[in-house]
Amino acid sequence: MTALFSISRRATGVFQALPGDFPPRDVQDLMAWPFFSLAKSPRFVPIDLTMGEVSIRVEASHERGMATIWDADILIWAASQIIEARDTGLRTSPFMTATPREILTFIGRGTGARDYDRLRAGLARLQATTVRTTLRRQGGYLQAFSWLNQWKERHAAANGQAGRVEITLPEWFYAGLLEDSLVLRIDPAYFRLTGGVERWLYRLVRKHAGQQRRGWRFAFTHLHAKSATLSGFSRFTAELHDLVMRQSLPGYQLAIETGAKNGDLLVFRPRGLSTGSGGRCVKHHVPLDVSHHMPSIGMTACHQSQKGPIKIAGSTGYGNLNLESNYKESNGTDVEVPRNGGKTVGRTS
Repeated sequence: MTALFSISRRATGVFQALPGDFPPRDVQDLMAWPFFSLAKSPRFVPIDLTMGEVSIRVEASHERGMATIWDADILIWAASQIIEARDTGLRTSPFMTATPREILTFIGRGTGARDYDRLRAGLARLQATTVRTTLRRQGGYLQAFSWLNQWKERHAAANGQAGRVEITLPEWFYAGLLEDSLVLRIDPAYFRLTGGVERWLYRLVRKHAGQQRRGWRFAFTHLHAKSATLSGFSRFTAELHDLVMRQSLPGYQLAIETGAKNGDLLVFRPRGLSTGSGGRCVKHHVPLDVSHHMPSIGMTACHQSQKGPIKIAGSTGYGNLNLESNYKESNGTDVEVPRNGGKTVGRTS
């Protein structure tokens, strides 16, 4: 990666939020790896995970707790804005400004006083949460950053009400949007998912299965480790069973297979996708062995796991699916590509 952040605010200007309704985009690294708390109650226990050459440590503010997967909606909004501008040839900047209403409307929230307060709290947690990771490392260096370098709210002079929010994206996040094209479209229905594990699983499934007709599969043990949840394995397993029964992930069908030497497997395949075409089938080999240090709070399951595989009505089976996770990225042709080749034709200010 080049040194993008020799770029100054004066050189790039401030990126004004684009109007209009366009597809939400998510960042593949954030979809594939555990960077956020999945709980609605404050989490103060760090995420500390190592898989292969990838290491991630996320630390929470002692005052505010760790940024949550709901707070990450703000980053999805930011990524969507930057990619839409890039695709249409507008100049982008890590310095962004928008009204709270623009952000809240895009991520499917209300616009009442309580929603504004929650937005402010989410911005504060994103700034206070610190990340250290080897992902996209340059020269082997560990990179450290917060999800927002800073944020501030400007009030309208006339009535003192919220006028505009200004945020500054970190280099790691912004550089990935512009240089690495590590972005995928997601279904707008994602914002209506209410559970932490449910949201995390959709992002993981969208990232790995993508448009692949034959789908993907993961061992439950691998999913539990990769989620970095504080819930015990029994409770996590019960949540997966519940999600399979409800079939709530937009664009994907879930099933469970039992009897594998690695334990139960979660199987998922596309159905009725609304995230565009593309995405070639790929084969990646990554062992399921996980080396990690992750504090876990033991919790009993809310109900017993169902005996045997869960079958989906009308399912005809999944064939010989990929069994391995991938550290490298799947969905090669599913990645956002600038429609104009990335040429800048104007400026948003």
